Amino acid sequence: MKINIHKANRRGTADYQWLKANYSFSFANYFDPLRERFGVLRVLNDDTIEGGGGFGMHPHNNMEIVTIPLSGSLEHRDSMGHTSVITAGEIQYMSAGSGVMHSEYNASDTVQLNLLQIWIFPKVRNTAPAYNQISLAGKQAENTILTVVSPDGGDNIIAIRQDAWFSLLKSEAGKSYQYEVNKAGNLIFVFVIEGSVSLGDVTGERRDSIEVSDAGGITFSTLEKSEILIIEVPED
Repeated sequence: MKINIHKANRRGTADYQWLKANYSFSFANYFDPLRERFGVLRVLNDDTIEGGGGFGMHPHNNMEIVTIPLSGSLEHRDSMGHTSVITAGEIQYMSAGSGVMHSEYNASDTVQLNLLQIWIFPKVRNTAPAYNQISLAGKQAENTILTVVSPDGGDNIIAIRQDAWFSLLKSEAGKSYQYEVNKAGNLIFVFVIEGSVSLGDVTGERRDSIEVSDAGGITFSTLEKSEILIIEVPED
């Protein structure tokens, strides 16, 4: 098992006044040749958007995009005809496929929006664009790892066009968990949204990421009340 910890304070940053961004991987004006991707996981941006701020219509292609609001609400519009507001407790998915335009704005003029946006390279290029969103209301039991994204989808699970799985965990302090990969050879990326966890000989704290390779699974413990995102992805 190989474990690498990427501390929150080592992420790339940008401050556009209306947007404060933290980049776990090279993005926009931040470039680190050692932080270009983790397997097919290309982007994990931790964005805080001020009231009324946002991104106007812009294009994407051949990328699987998952957006997780942590607080506040996001207004989304796209060239497929979707118009929606996604709030904390919901997850949005857009497969850009052969090409799509979309805009993203803070749905409030006064309340900050904090979200995670994650980009995954697709398994097959130039497919038709697609959109989905789910609500976790009544689904996320404390101290239970909940799968929210998988290749096959399912009941209140987003189907992604890659051999990738996303799982969320809200845990009390002092709990231990095991996570086994769904596909042999996949990598495991643990992002500490809140709290702190112990994995192997490293401790991940708020907004740290722990990257695990050459392992069929992991065992980790929460050191305090924590919220964790686990992303499992192929290496290539």
